[in-house]
Amino acid sequence: MASSIKIRTSIKDGLTTVRSILRHPMHTGYEKDPETGNTIPAHYIEKVIVHHGNKLILQCDWSRAVSSNPYLSFIFSGAKAGDTLRISWSDNKRESDTAEAIIQ
Repeated sequence: MASSIKIRTSIKDGLTTVRSILRHPMHTGYEKDPETGNTIPAHYIEKVIVHHGNKLILQCDWSRAVSSNPYLSFIFSGAKAGDTLRISWSDNKRESDTAEAIIQ
């Protein structure tokens, strides 16, 4: 199965820019199914964790207030081309995904 996380990286002037999309429905639990009128159960990412090699560089606690298929972008220093970046998420239904990218 393909990962739900897409990652792109670039380095310029010693700073690494990371751009990622996390494919996830991010249902709030308040939405109604337009066909049935039933409430769609909550299903959203609760935690995002980013590692550069073995070093934790970012941890986010999210809630139902984040849009579907969230876009995450950030900049950090200390990386070099060829290093590994790993992004993981876990949601309120105990589902999770992890993707790795080689910094370029």
